[in-house]
Amino acid sequence: MSDLETLSRDLLERIHAAVDLTSLEAERVAALGKQGAITGLLKTLGRMTAEERQVEGPRIHGLRERVAEAITARKAALEAAELERKLATETLDMTLPVATGPQGTVHPVSQVMDELAEIFADLGFSVATGPEIEDDWHNFTALNIPETHPARAMHDTFYFGETDGERRRMLLRTHTSPVQIRTMMRQKPPIYIIVPGRTYRSDSDATHTPMFHQVEGLVIDRGIHMGHLKWTLETFLKAYFERDDIVLRLRPSYFPFTEPSAEVDVGYSVVKGRRVLGGSDAWMELLGSGMVHPKVIANCGLDPDEWQGFAFGCGIDRLAMLKYGMDDLRAFFDGDVRWLKHYGFSALDVPTLSGGVGA
Repeated sequence: MSDLETLSRDLLERIHAAVDLTSLEAERVAALGKQGAITGLLKTLGRMTAEERQVEGPRIHGLRERVAEAITARKAALEAAELERKLATETLDMTLPVATGPQGTVHPVSQVMDELAEIFADLGFSVATGPEIEDDWHNFTALNIPETHPARAMHDTFYFGETDGERRRMLLRTHTSPVQIRTMMRQKPPIYIIVPGRTYRSDSDATHTPMFHQVEGLVIDRGIHMGHLKWTLETFLKAYFERDDIVLRLRPSYFPFTEPSAEVDVGYSVVKGRRVLGGSDAWMELLGSGMVHPKVIANCGLDPDEWQGFAFGCGIDRLAMLKYGMDDLRAFFDGDVRWLKHYGFSALDVPTLSGGVGA
């Protein structure tokens, strides 16, 4: 019997005799490790002649494969035996109390949506919803946004290749304003609604994300004017931020779907390096608003000489950041449980005006 056959028989016997994974690993290292017996034989091939390598090479590699297969088979057998032992000996006492697992929390965006619904319900508004996949007529044309408006550009809007039955181009809605159009077309005035929901635009940085949350408000009634708009926004912001010193400033602006239009600034002061809303030491832009454009009212089948209204909109994520001291919008969508544990809200803490909407 050759030395190679003797080595093969010896290695295989020791592998089959291994009683646990630790001893098996020792045999693997002794055979196939850097200083192993088979590794040493493989190193001798470089000193052989070509004729010798043709004979000895296949024999050594064959030994290596047999040993490797034997180690794999023995490892599987030992693991199966260990599993059987655990199943036979380990028990679980079902009478023991269940350990409390991770507790779920309400996401700040959901919390703010509930707060908004509670505040505006007290003002006589209802919540309206609509599809997130829209056509360009509801999203742009009905809102008096012309074909050449930059908001329609590909770099701002997520378009689909499909069209609807009327050959209208489909897209992910860029604002919740299409719900205002749908509501005016199916519901007779007076209309008092807020429209919270997801919106989509091609933008991403610390204060912008491709998907974000927006809330819009719409009032359609007789005799509505800018004074109603300003009072509604003041009442809403004082209740939301739970401060009586909220001061607003309306600046003339332009939106295709409102005329006149106004940007709404809110006063704030700097306390310990942080912006704190209240007072009028400085101003930050918070909302867009205005009187609903007569063309928009007419597009929905209503007479603009009889019905007037106002609309406003702002980002829900931004409202959450300002109220609860968050400084990066991207964290809202990271799914980091640590962040949610810090900023999240108990599922049982339902916002109420009597108890404080931010409770």
